[in-house]
Amino acid sequence: GPIGVYEEADYPFLKQETALLKARLAANKPTIGICLGAQLIAKALGAKVYAGEHKEIGWSTLNIKATPENPLQGLIDQPVLHWHGDTFDLPASATLLASSEHYPHQAFSCGTNVLALQFHLEVCGDNFERWLIGHTAELRQGNFSIQALRADTARYAQDLSHVARSILLDYLKQLNLV
Repeated sequence: GPIGVYEEADYPFLKQETALLKARLAANKPTIGICLGAQLIAKALGAKVYAGEHKEIGWSTLNIKATPENPLQGLIDQPVLHWHGDTFDLPASATLLASSEHYPHQAFSCGTNVLALQFHLEVCGDNFERWLIGHTAELRQGNFSIQALRADTARYAQDLSHVARSILLDYLKQLNLV
């Protein structure tokens, strides 16, 4: 979403979302958060969420933490879409899974049921034009090249969709539902 977790005065529903997430996480229910969802999870777990130094918009690879249990191992050398200007501190109960050149907290997990991704694993080429249209003011203001974003999406989205499918299926298989 194009809003910040800390903008509760303007978007009061964020308080409800955070409260619902706190209850969900306390019950150890399976939860995946992407971008704003990851930031909401971080806040629900007591971490600070705040505006970053600059917007990170575009395709690039992540620094994947080399641990055997990291569910994001398939993203090594795989560009992903970044589209955010906010960041968060790592929650105390979290395990860092990935970082980027500009933002040290790109993904984390809490146990096996919670996965928080600052980047966009779910993007596919078929619906990306909507992103460009819906965020045109942000892209123009930040001097991001719409043509380059479109070309990079054509180059990387299909491969990412295969990796994303594998990551999400593996996540679902290992859920601890007890």
